[in-house]
Formats: sequence, C-alpha cells, structure tokens
Amino acid sequence: MTNVVRFTGISYLPLDPDRLLEEAIGQLERVMIIGVDKEGNEYFASSEPDGGTCVWDMERAKHKLLTIAQGDEV
Repeated sequence: MTNVVRFTGISYLPLDPDRLLEEAIGQLERVMIIGVDKEGNEYFASSEPDGGTCVWDMERAKHKLLTIAQGDEV
C-alpha cells in the first residue's frame, strides 16, 4: 500500500506516456494517440474512423492548450 497521491495539476515536467495511457483506461468516449516513438518517428492512432471528427477534436484541444498557455484558463 502506498501513500503517494498523483499530482493532477498543470506541470512543466515530462510525464511517463505509459502511465498517462493507463490512467485514461475506461474514461474516454473516443481517443487519439499522437506521439513520437523512440526512433523519432511520428505515431498516430485513433478509435474514431471519421477524419473530420479527429481534426475537430484536435483543433478543440489545440485551442484549450493555447488558452491555458496564455493564462486565460486554469
């Protein structure tokens, strides 16, 4: 048993990708994984077959990231 509580706030430190994926299990309606593998190659996978929906989700996430970076939202 452990007393360690996972920090859920905004961090400027890198996080373990495997840990993030494990924590998302069972919580999402649809998911895209966008990353870079250990050889530096881009990786993309999606549970959503419709490309338009994927782009829409990416643009909404991009907007949220930019808003957070500007300090307009927490």
